[in-house]
Amino acid sequence: MDELLFSIKRILKGEPFLNTFSTDMETLTAELSGKTVAIVGNARSLSEQSLGPKIDACDVILRMHAAPLPSPESHGSRTSWLALGMPVAQNVINSRAPKRLLWMAKKRKRLRARFAQRSGFYLHPTAEWDRMAATLTAPPTTGIMLIDLVSGSTASEIHLFGFDFFTSLSLSGRRTAAQVPHDFAAEKRFTEALIARDPRVVHHKQKH
Repeated sequence: MDELLFSIKRILKGEPFLNTFSTDMETLTAELSGKTVAIVGNARSLSEQSLGPKIDACDVILRMHAAPLPSPESHGSRTSWLALGMPVAQNVINSRAPKRLLWMAKKRKRLRARFAQRSGFYLHPTAEWDRMAATLTAPPTTGIMLIDLVSGSTASEIHLFGFDFFTSLSLSGRRTAAQVPHDFAAEKRFTEALIARDPRVVHHKQKH
């Protein structure tokens, strides 16, 4: 299906049409059962660390958006799943070669046919986005939604890399915290509360 026809059907048929392309959440999270999972954020501070080998040692590695990989030493090289909240260039997807693409954004109008028709595609329910927005009282980032999604699985370990809640800005853009609609303080509190109650979750912070 070409992009134009896909766009027309997306507008006319809405969510039921888009869901025909998606793996269900239960199948998705079942793939994480008993696995060690790395969720790799795009904080610039990750480039100053040497956590690449720890990232690549995990069974399943989740990255997001353009998933910058400045060096294997800091970021590793493997990508199992790539989570999107915006369109990215096809050459990025080809170079990362993820087994799954996850569309995490509530807005569907930017979802492309080339994403939805890819094998292993997952469409995150809008109700889940709404729940996180209500929890944070702000639009959630793709990163925090991934953390929430994976924590609901039976993964054996969940390792967070490259999350400093915009302290060092993002490798994937130049905007400051004031220029994005997210509440990073709320996301930090959410993550810290999760770590406090879930021993599986480990936050690999920058060493000062």
